[in-house]
Amino acid sequence: MAKNSEVRSHGVEADTQAMVQRAEVLLEALPYIRAFQGKTLVIKYGGAAMEQADLKEQFAKDVLLLRLVGMRPVIVHGGGPQIGAVMKRLGKEPRFVGGMRVTDAETMEIVEMVLVGKINKEIVGLINLHGGRAVGLSGKDGSLIRARKRLHRQADGTMVDIGLVGEVEAVNPEPIRVLEDGGFIPVIAPVGVGSTGETYNINADLVAGDVAAALFAEKLIHLTDVQGIKSGGGKHISTLTKREAERLIKSNVIDGGMIPKVESALRALVGGAQKAHIIDGRVPHAILLEVLTKEGIGTEIVL
Repeated sequence: MAKNSEVRSHGVEADTQAMVQRAEVLLEALPYIRAFQGKTLVIKYGGAAMEQADLKEQFAKDVLLLRLVGMRPVIVHGGGPQIGAVMKRLGKEPRFVGGMRVTDAETMEIVEMVLVGKINKEIVGLINLHGGRAVGLSGKDGSLIRARKRLHRQADGTMVDIGLVGEVEAVNPEPIRVLEDGGFIPVIAPVGVGSTGETYNINADLVAGDVAAALFAEKLIHLTDVQGIKSGGGKHISTLTKREAERLIKSNVIDGGMIPKVESALRALVGGAQKAHIIDGRVPHAILLEVLTKEGIGTEIVL
């Protein structure tokens, strides 16, 4: 009997120890909750975190937690693979020039349908399912994103018109602020409107950077499918300066889809955001690890 009592005692001690450890984790987060309370965090949502069901669920809960402890998350999402899949299903072959999607009027209709009508509402629905108050926006809502045509510069320096591909001319922060002040989580699709009402497809990374600048965000966080940025020797870089980033781009160490993410981070910082991070969205609870721990993860970009 005494032996059984001893086993139970050890079990209770182990359970208590586990609960104490959980409490210590919460206490570790306390300084960061205090520091970022009332501050805007712009999160660029894309990659595996937006495609894998388990990561989608975690992302929605993590964003909701940030809002419940007093932070103001704003989500900007992409959707390139999903757009390509729908185009093929409709019998239209996607075309790219230098990594940029050639966007004629028909393609733009598909882009808007997928980004605004499907992906945006799925993200909003998932957050709300877990008790959040998310609201979907596109750049057309409240004149949020004013855009202009973006020409593509080829390697030989010539400029190519690739259709209704735009760049951000200005961000109107008022609709986002109204939602933030009301306790809502804005979810933004990267579609902008031109001076004569035309719709533009805009790179979501760059939209996130300009939104972060317009909101003077505390942080811009890019979720990617890599650990962060690596040096030419393959070593992970925890902090990257503007000068070093420009050197790595010039030497093609930073290339492809990472270039607009770095450009986005620098634009955000120059425009007034406090910090910018590129992190691995495949890591469970990556956002919480970045925001609520001392070490953080990924690469921090600084001027």
